Amino acid sequence: MKLRDIMTNPVIRIHPDETVAVASRTLARYNIGALPVCGSDGRMCGVITDRDIVTRCLAAGRSPTSTAVREVMTANVVCGRPDMDTAAAAGLMGREQVRRLPVMENGKLCGMVSLGDLALEEQSSYDAGDALTEISSNLSRRD
Repeated sequence: MKLRDIMTNPVIRIHPDETVAVASRTLARYNIGALPVCGSDGRMCGVITDRDIVTRCLAAGRSPTSTAVREVMTANVVCGRPDMDTAAAAGLMGREQVRRLPVMENGKLCGMVSLGDLALEEQSSYDAGDALTEISSNLSRRD
């Protein structure tokens, strides 16, 4: 099975100049844990997660209403491709310690896959479990 078969599309995204408060409300409204950050040209420049908000904004004493998303987002993002096999994606997610994988095609964001998406697919559920085990057992690699 390929990522194109299970990815979420369209993807809710946010502009890097929006505030962390807007990002937080968007995450809550859609009950998601990560938002791709895309510029006006549609190209992805990062991802902001609920963890980024807590560790890089709130715990750092910054105001969510005056801090731009670009200041706290994760800029170096691991991505998949629509034709990537789900098992390969699960392995990549485990190695890179990520629970969500943006899917890119021709330099543009075209979907998003989570470990939960992988776990729902019979063919990749064991791979998703292995990825989660790898992520959970190596918490010290996270910033």
